[in-house]
This record gives sequence, structure tokens and C-alpha cells, in this order.
Amino acid sequence: MSTFFEQIVAELAAAGIPGPRLETRLLIAAVLKIEPSAVFTDVAPNAAQTAEIRRLLAQRLQHKPLDKILGHREFYKFDFLVDENVLSPRADTEILVEEALRLPLAEKARILDLGTGSGCIIETLLAEKPAMSGVAVDISAESLQVAQKNAEKLGVDKHLQFMQADWFAADFCERIGEKFDMITANPPYIPTADIATLEPEVKNYDPPAALSGGTDGFDSYRRIAVVAPELLKDGAYILLEAGIGQAAEIAALFMRQGLKHLRTLADLSGIDRCVVLQKGK
Repeated sequence: MSTFFEQIVAELAAAGIPGPRLETRLLIAAVLKIEPSAVFTDVAPNAAQTAEIRRLLAQRLQHKPLDKILGHREFYKFDFLVDENVLSPRADTEILVEEALRLPLAEKARILDLGTGSGCIIETLLAEKPAMSGVAVDISAESLQVAQKNAEKLGVDKHLQFMQADWFAADFCERIGEKFDMITANPPYIPTADIATLEPEVKNYDPPAALSGGTDGFDSYRRIAVVAPELLKDGAYILLEAGIGQAAEIAALFMRQGLKHLRTLADLSGIDRCVVLQKGK
């Protein structure tokens, strides 16, 4: 007779959920309020715990991402609140964060984060470099509410401003009103027609505005390439996340606006993921 643990694994596997054993541990651990490593295959939750696990499992079987069921997700060294209003933080984006932390910035550098979502990029940077400060921009008021809560959770809210703004607006640079030592951005980069082909965890549960990059996926990059030179100090950096096969064209877009391409970094899968450029002095 299979254990409760094995029953959950089997149901997740039958629904095509990747890594069903790990997901079972995470699901049970969240309800029992223990570490996933402490969830053994002979675990025997009580009746109330079993009912709660089953309630959450029903959502996961509909391909709702586990982090959006539980309301949080780990990113870099920290734990971020997430909901349906923000893109789930991905490990690929940690490549950008790691590179930003390596750059030779002034101790009190100012950072502008475009399309901040959960705030995971800029808030991680400020948590690691407490003397720095910055501005987090998003078009979505709901996203900014999530980012604000995360900033308070990480203790970086006192040196981070939040602004609801659209980088396609003609007065965007005027509204921002200053120049920065670094810009970070993980803009929407999926061609609109491709969204329907994505896994249901993404297409059904991540906000469409955080996914769609227009017909070819480059709409936001084209616009950011225009405004970035106005928002960067001389010698300042911009780091952009790229979709599969996009890095070279992104670099070219920004180079045509006078920025210098320093390097492109691959993620753990070998995909060119982070484009690093600098404004000339």
C-alpha cells in the first residue's frame, strides 16, 4: 500500500508536473511548517493537515505554480512574496544580480530598476549593498504593492523609492528626473504570438504585461535603448536580461544609441542571458 507521500507524488506525476517528489516535499513542508528535508516518505499528517495539503494540491494539479500557491519564492539569498500580479522570480535572473554586484560602483551608487515586478533585482542589490539606494519603476500599481512589501521584509524600504510609470510615455525621462550609476531591467521579451505555446504555469499565471514583448519580442528593448542614455551618468552601466537568442540583437540596439557593449553572460544552461553595457565618459 502506497504512503500518503507516494500518493501525492503519483498525482503530480500523472498531471505532468516536473520534479513531483521535490514538489511533494515542498507542499507538505509548507503545511507542516518544517524544512523540506525533514519530510520523509512515511510522513503522516493529521486530518486537518491532510485537508490543507489536498486543497493546495488541487491548485497545483491545475498547473498553478507552487510559489504562487504558497505566496513566496526564494531568489538569490532571500525569500520574496509573490502573487498573480508579478512575474515569478527565476534563477536565470540571478546571473544579472551577480554581475551587478561585481561592477565597480561607488559605495553610495544610485540604481534604477525598470519593470521591477516583485522587486527581486533591486532589493537584492540593496540588501547586499546597504549604502546604495534607488528607484523601482513598474507600470502596474499592484506589482509595486508587492515590491513595497518585499522591500519592508528585506529592510531596504528606507532607501528605495517606488514609481508607477510607463517607459513608452513621452515624458518618462522627465518623470524619473535624475541620472543613475546603474540601470537594471528584465523587460517583457516573449513575442506575443509565442505566449500561447508556453507552459501553463507561465501563460496562465504570470501577468501578460510582464511577458509580451510585442510582435518580435524587442518592443521594450527598443524603447529602453532610447531612454537609457538620458538616464545614465557618464560611465554608468545598464544590465538587461535577454530571452533565448536575443542577446546579440539587444546589444546591437543599445550600441546604435552610443552605448558600449562590455560583455554578455550565459546562464547555467549556456543561454546568453545578461547583456552588460556602459555609457561612455
